[in-house]
Amino acid sequence: MGEEIVVTAEGEAVDGEAVAGKAVAGKAVAGKAVAGKAVAGVTVAGVTVAGVTVDGEAAVTAGAEPGTGRSLSPSRAGDFLTCPLLYRFRVIDRLPEPPSPAAARGTLVHAVLEHLFDEPAAGRTPEVARSLLAPEWDRLAAQEPELAGLFESDAERATWLDEAAGMLDSYFRLEDPRRLEPAHRELSVRTVLASGLQLRGYIDRLDVAPSGDIRIVDYKTGTAPPEAFEARALFQMKFYALVLWRAEGRVPRLLQLMYLGSGEIVRYEPDESDLLATERKIEALWQAIERARESGDWRPRPGRICDWCAHKAICPAFGGTPPPLPEPDLPAPVGDADLAAATPAAGPPAAT
Repeated sequence: MGEEIVVTAEGEAVDGEAVAGKAVAGKAVAGKAVAGKAVAGVTVAGVTVAGVTVDGEAAVTAGAEPGTGRSLSPSRAGDFLTCPLLYRFRVIDRLPEPPSPAAARGTLVHAVLEHLFDEPAAGRTPEVARSLLAPEWDRLAAQEPELAGLFESDAERATWLDEAAGMLDSYFRLEDPRRLEPAHRELSVRTVLASGLQLRGYIDRLDVAPSGDIRIVDYKTGTAPPEAFEARALFQMKFYALVLWRAEGRVPRLLQLMYLGSGEIVRYEPDESDLLATERKIEALWQAIERARESGDWRPRPGRICDWCAHKAICPAFGGTPPPLPEPDLPAPVGDADLAAATPAAGPPAAT
C-alpha cells in the first residue's frame, strides 16, 4: 500500500516514553506548532511521534486513544446503512465472500491507476496504462489465487481484461495524468473523534495545490448514480474529508468522484458545517451499531441489492438462518483495506 498518516491522542507516549526529534523514512520529525496548537500523536510508518510534519504537511491531532473494536471505515458504515445484518456478517461473523469479476476489475483498475503515476509524466499514456493491465493482474492473482477461478477460459479472461482497458480509456477522457503530480496515492488515513471512535480509510488519490488546497479523488469503475442516490457516494467522500480535517486542520477544497463506467465526474466543495454534520451522523451511526451489538438484534433490510448479496441464502428475510453469534461479540478494527481485499460493497456489479 501507499503512505499512512495516523492520528492518535494528543500528548500520548509510546511505551511510556514520549517520542520526538526522530527521523522516519528519511524525513526529519520534530515538535512543531500549528495555529498556536502543539501537533502531537501522529504515527508515520509505525512510529508515533509528538509533533510531526509529513512530506511538508503538518498533521494535527484530535480525540482520544483508539479502543479495540471502536473503529469504522466508510465501507463498513455503508454496510450498516444498507443492511445491519450485512454489517454483522462482514464485521462480527467475518464470513468469507467469493470474489466477483466486477469487484476484481475494480481492484485491477485501481492498481493500474496507482502505479501509472510511477511513470515519468510524459509516459503516462493510454498505451502505457494498458500495458500495465496484464502484469498487475498476474500480481493480484498470485496474491489471491482464488481470483484465477473467476474465468472458465482464456477467452473469457481476455474479454474481461478488454473491459478493464475500456475503463482506463474512460479515465484518460476525463483527465490528463501527464499534468498531475499527486501528493499521495492509496493513502491510509486515521483519526480519533472526541468520543474515542476511530475513523479510518484509504484514499485513492490526494492532490495538493501549491496554495495548500487539498483535493480528494476517488475512482469508481461503475456508472454515476442518479442524483437521488448521490448522497451515499458523497457520504464516503465527506467521511474522508472529515478524517483529513481532524488530522490536518484543513477542510479539503474539493471532493472528486470519477465514474469510469459512464465517463462522468461528480465534484463537491465541502465546508466545516458539512463535516460537522457528517461527524454527528457517524457518531449516531456508531451508537446504533453498538446498540445492535449489545442486543444481538441485527435486522436485515431487504431491497433490490439483495440479489447481489453473497449471504442471501442465510438471510432470514429469504427464509435462511444466520449462524450463531460468535463469542465474544467484539469486532476487530475494520478499515477500507478489508474492502479492497475481499468484501465488495453489496449492490449491482456496476456499482463497484
